[in-house]
Amino acid sequence: MHMSDALVSPPVFAVTGAVSLVLLGTAIWKVKHPRNDRRESDARDEHIVPLMGVMGAFVFAAQMINFSIPGTGSSGHLVGGILLSAILGPWAALLTLASVLVIQCLVFADGGFMALGANILNMAVLSCLVAYPLLFRPLIKRGASPGRIIAASLLAAVVGLELGALAVTIETEASGITALPIGRFLLFMLPIHLFIGIGEGLATAAVICVVQRYKPELLYGIRRERASGKRKLGKGLAAIALAALLVAGSFSWIASSDPDGLEWSIEKTAGQAELDPASDGLHRRAAALQEKTAVIPDYNTTFAGIVGSGAILLAVFGASGLFRAGQKQE
Repeated sequence: MHMSDALVSPPVFAVTGAVSLVLLGTAIWKVKHPRNDRRESDARDEHIVPLMGVMGAFVFAAQMINFSIPGTGSSGHLVGGILLSAILGPWAALLTLASVLVIQCLVFADGGFMALGANILNMAVLSCLVAYPLLFRPLIKRGASPGRIIAASLLAAVVGLELGALAVTIETEASGITALPIGRFLLFMLPIHLFIGIGEGLATAAVICVVQRYKPELLYGIRRERASGKRKLGKGLAAIALAALLVAGSFSWIASSDPDGLEWSIEKTAGQAELDPASDGLHRRAAALQEKTAVIPDYNTTFAGIVGSGAILLAVFGASGLFRAGQKQE
């Protein structure tokens, strides 16, 4: 669901960018001051940054594996907002998923620079701050059964993706993209992302069930003893990092080559897979900037998954260093 700059006008770029920046600033404050949320007052507070790093690397790697949607000629991939929220909490999940989207945009030219705010809003905000707290969280309690986890994951993932798909169509309509009339565009966007959401929900439920069975201390909101928490969390972090490495190294062999849900919907609506961006100065400058930063455009190397996962780890730990420096000054 990564939007390109061709789908976003300067006013929509400004509005979505401003909203995303405000929410990311709020998320930074929330992560820096976890004691203000009683649910986060557990032994895991000091591990939140490494946990964000390895989970971000895992989701980045998982997003590179597109699964085919039978009978459509389209494909989908994990977005990861519900999974990240279930382990990190919604605000840390928002920061982590936003970091993934930034790396994808700048390093791999996946999603436009002007569309970055919209992509964060559509994929991260709507999943982490809407679908998770309103649907997943109320349905899941400590010791929830696998069936309840599956139901909550499916519901939250489907609603999160459907909201994101709806937001894309509203943003393209507001941007004046005449090749994508909102009524016809919705007829393709909503059904295909329903199927993608089901796939995401099942994948999310599978991971959460495994975590609950073997490493329940990793799940957000579960209180644990400080004495044993450090050792258990350390092993959990190592396991997630290993999983991210394995997934990142194998993406090119198992990923579907079919267009994703957004690309498929654009082709069905407009008759072509890609639209040309506007020729105004802002679009030209954004394209020039992205051309300079995208060292591996379109993931055109076998090691792109490993490089990207490593970049996520560096970004999260680098940002954490800045946060800690700020806290010391405070």
